[in-house]
Amino acid sequence: MVRRTNLAILGATGSIGQQSLEVVAAHPELFEVVLLTANHQWEKLVEQALRFKPSYVVIGEKGFYTNVCEALAGTGIEIYAGADSICQLVQLEKVDTVVVAIVGYAGLMPTIRAIEAGKRIALANKESLVVAGDLVTSLVARYNAVLLPLDSEHSAIFQCLAGEFVEPEKLILTASGGPFRMYTEEQMIAITPADAIAHPKWSMGAKISVDSATMMNKGFEVIEAHWLFNIPYERIEVLVHPESVIHSMVQFQDGAIKAQLGVPDMRIPIQYALTYPYRLTTPSYAYRFGPGEALTFDLPDYERFPSLSLAIAAGQMGGNAPCVLNAANEEAILAFLAGRIKFLQIPIVVERALELVDYIEKPTLEQYIDTNREARESASWIITKLTQK
Repeated sequence: MVRRTNLAILGATGSIGQQSLEVVAAHPELFEVVLLTANHQWEKLVEQALRFKPSYVVIGEKGFYTNVCEALAGTGIEIYAGADSICQLVQLEKVDTVVVAIVGYAGLMPTIRAIEAGKRIALANKESLVVAGDLVTSLVARYNAVLLPLDSEHSAIFQCLAGEFVEPEKLILTASGGPFRMYTEEQMIAITPADAIAHPKWSMGAKISVDSATMMNKGFEVIEAHWLFNIPYERIEVLVHPESVIHSMVQFQDGAIKAQLGVPDMRIPIQYALTYPYRLTTPSYAYRFGPGEALTFDLPDYERFPSLSLAIAAGQMGGNAPCVLNAANEEAILAFLAGRIKFLQIPIVVERALELVDYIEKPTLEQYIDTNREARESASWIITKLTQK
């Protein structure tokens, strides 16, 4: 029987955060929202707070604190601002489960603080494991926290492994291929930010949509799968599956392959993470097999999408290399969205940053923080050089 759960939803105004609240609204008897956070979308945060009545809200951008206070005056909701407040409030005894839907490196410290408080964590912030997977997984073990994957691909693998008593032979992560799978080289040169944000299958924010378009997102997911399931990189495979019906697969020693199928709707894996090990009805609908339906597969093109190769290589290198990868990628995407660099220059920025930043084999948390800063500075310098050409 599913027990009532007190939720903290970090990044509530983003795509995953909003869909998490849709799951809450579909089962109000099962969830109480204790904490909602947003970075800068204060008006949407206020709207959510008025509907779901959390005990606390945090607006990351401190400049919007007064706006939120005025809009929520008289509600009894406690209002805070800044990243430090998020890190403190996730540790509240009243919070049972923390949905980490913050995008990018900003999700690392709240994830670590939730782990240290022994929380159950539904993790959508893949960067926490990309940047510091060794540290995060060791802290999970030390503090007896529970880490549940919320990404559709990792949720699929998690579901395929349920009830199994042997280590899998191979993990097979499926990828839609993004919007540019069939583009020519000439078309790739002309890609605009608006093109990259328009994902053909999934509804996602701008940063993740661009990551999907470059296939860096899939590289991140390979690193994430390595840490979540303790599987060597050579036993993790990427397979392009444009229909996005099979969300990932697991192959076993006897040759059997288990796959998890469903419509491309993030509310399904979100709800599974929030109600695990139980299943409930969702606001979504079930996939229907029918005449003419075809599920197709292809191998990824590592030459046309070098970000995937860069991510896997950084993951295999380990140490602080994935931290450099993530930081440089975030800076490159910001520059691309601002029109400063071209789409095909994103992996160039990342590759050069990996060459510039010193490698550390076993970083401490402080060294990860320093690496993140240094990698961003290096990426900014590289971007400036590229724009001067």
